[in-house]
Amino acid sequence: MSCGFSALIPLRGGSKGIINKNIKLMAGKPLCAWVIESAVKAESVDCVYVSTESFEIKQAVVEINRQFINHDQYKNKLKIIDRPDKLANDTASTESVMLHCLEEVDFDALITIQATSPMLTSDDLNQAVRQFKQEKLDSLLSAVVFKRFLWNADGAAINYDPCKRPRRQDFTGHLMENGAFYITDRDLLKKEKCRLGGKIGVYTMHDISAIEIDELSDWAIAEAILKQKVSGDI
Repeated sequence: MSCGFSALIPLRGGSKGIINKNIKLMAGKPLCAWVIESAVKAESVDCVYVSTESFEIKQAVVEINRQFINHDQYKNKLKIIDRPDKLANDTASTESVMLHCLEEVDFDALITIQATSPMLTSDDLNQAVRQFKQEKLDSLLSAVVFKRFLWNADGAAINYDPCKRPRRQDFTGHLMENGAFYITDRDLLKKEKCRLGGKIGVYTMHDISAIEIDELSDWAIAEAILKQKVSGDI
């Protein structure tokens, strides 16, 4: 049976920047729980797969899944893929994990989600899948609007004319990839072995989704924002 739009959440055990980052508590729950819950609750996502080699992460995912057991629409939606150790080292690419998922799972399109982007919502995923279908895309990436004036090391402006400096409100800016998620057609992934290709679309997310948790300073900022969201302050 094919899971039309399947979500893949790669969760590697060996994190060096922040120890046990994927299951470290972020605003009261494991970091990975934020994106897992969004994916499971997204109506457009048929199945959610966590790919990991870590026993501890598998245990954490089982605990996260307990909240869905009594909900018929969610209870069988989250599954674990055993990732081979050779795909869990520092040099393994996200594409290699996607291709392993392709071997293990029958899907039409794969939504690869990064756990270090906890601002992702179910609504983001639903709207992105809708866009993917409507525009008949082969792949899609998430991005944020980036309104900064860029220069190169030689002192040349890259994205604006200094003699005609626009006001920020008049500056359309550019789209910056935020790494939150990608959607890839199965046939494209199988042929190109790349997450992006063919007819590519861009789904624009809220500015705060630009935060990616790589350092402890990123963690503090993201946690503060999530606590505000949970309390209803934003």
